[in-house]
Amino acid sequence: MKFLDLAKVYIRSGGGGAGCVSFRREKFIEYGGPDGGDGGNGGDVWAEAVDGLNTLIDFRYQQHFFAKSGQHGMGSQMTGKSGEDITLKVPVGTEILEEDEETVIADLTEPGQRVLLARGGNGGWGNLHFKTSTNRSPRNANPGQPGVERTIWLRLKLIADAGLVGLPNAGKSTFLAAVSNARPKIADYPFTTLHPNLGVVGIDGYEFVMADIPGLIEGASEGRGLGDQFLGHVERSNVLLHLVDGTSENVATDARTILTELEAYSPVLMQKPRVTALNKIDALDDETIAERKAALEAEIGGPVLLMSGVAKLGVTEVLRALWSQIEPTRRAAKSEPEAPWQP
Repeated sequence: MKFLDLAKVYIRSGGGGAGCVSFRREKFIEYGGPDGGDGGNGGDVWAEAVDGLNTLIDFRYQQHFFAKSGQHGMGSQMTGKSGEDITLKVPVGTEILEEDEETVIADLTEPGQRVLLARGGNGGWGNLHFKTSTNRSPRNANPGQPGVERTIWLRLKLIADAGLVGLPNAGKSTFLAAVSNARPKIADYPFTTLHPNLGVVGIDGYEFVMADIPGLIEGASEGRGLGDQFLGHVERSNVLLHLVDGTSENVATDARTILTELEAYSPVLMQKPRVTALNKIDALDDETIAERKAALEAEIGGPVLLMSGVAKLGVTEVLRALWSQIEPTRRAAKSEPEAPWQP
């Protein structure tokens, strides 16, 4: 299945049916009077977050979603049938945006969450509604209200507890493959990862979800490389794991490049808790490791962990550092009181 995280969709709710102008004319019924029924309501357009989806690829092949219109009213006080609603099934974590791609209509972050995107038009009144003491035979009825037509954008942001960031070939995919059952593509050339990958990580009896995104390079916020389009998938993360390639000649510059791109993308992303790890230490001697660790700590102004995804050295310590940042949010979520049940 191909990965798609942005889709443009055209929706239209159903129009309401027109009211009916009708009179009851039957033998032996002296005073028949008006009996025109109302038109049916038009169908609504909904969006619903469902489990089991992790891509918007379905909206690549179908972009138009039109709800049914209501039927017109009929004689004998018969109301027209209402149009059927239509529901867009989207993955959990989908943002729904206006056509300007900036205004957020809704953010569906929980399974079963629904939002009304376009309400169907009301059906028109039949002439029965216009009967009064002075107007016994009204010959007018209301037309149904038209439906709402709009263009929206669907943008998927994967929901993960931890997000991996770093330059291309920093070892992000190798690390994800080492700590989970995910099998991302791994090779010795840049931009091996072309779309985000998710993996479930276990540590000390706990589990959390980790997201691996394509590597960033200098100028990614301006569109260089693959750009920063995939950074949205780590926006929901509670903590970021910043991997730095220990075999690089200048680890401090590499780290600063990533931090600069994160800040250019979003100040909120820059303020998230980060765990920094110097990767690929299995290819370095002790003196080089100490030197590059000191340089990296001076650049970021915080502690740096040592690890190797291939040799699985220091991996447990890194996972525990990530879990220490994730656990408080889990505890806070459990402590929130549930809403009282109501029918």
